[in-house]
Amino acid sequence: MSETNPMARAILRLLAQRSEQASLCPSEVARHLASDEGEWRGLMPAVRQAAAHLAAAGTIRVTQGEQEVDIQGEVRGPVRLRRGATFDAGER
Repeated sequence: MSETNPMARAILRLLAQRSEQASLCPSEVARHLASDEGEWRGLMPAVRQAAAHLAAAGTIRVTQGEQEVDIQGEVRGPVRLRRGATFDAGER
């Protein structure tokens, strides 16, 4: 799956750099993309939207603890992004 969205590309690239079982926080993606420390919070809605798109395609999973959640739903608290069934680390 070729992604043109820079947020989605960053999510996939960061997950590909980690072990298969590893996860990352959406804020790590935003901080990775931010040009300065104060900018990352403003990027969070776009990162969450990209994560929702990737999760809908099965490329990633969004979890809270071990339970999969809908990041676009009424999720409260921290979530983690993990490789999904169709994730291909070789594509990055």
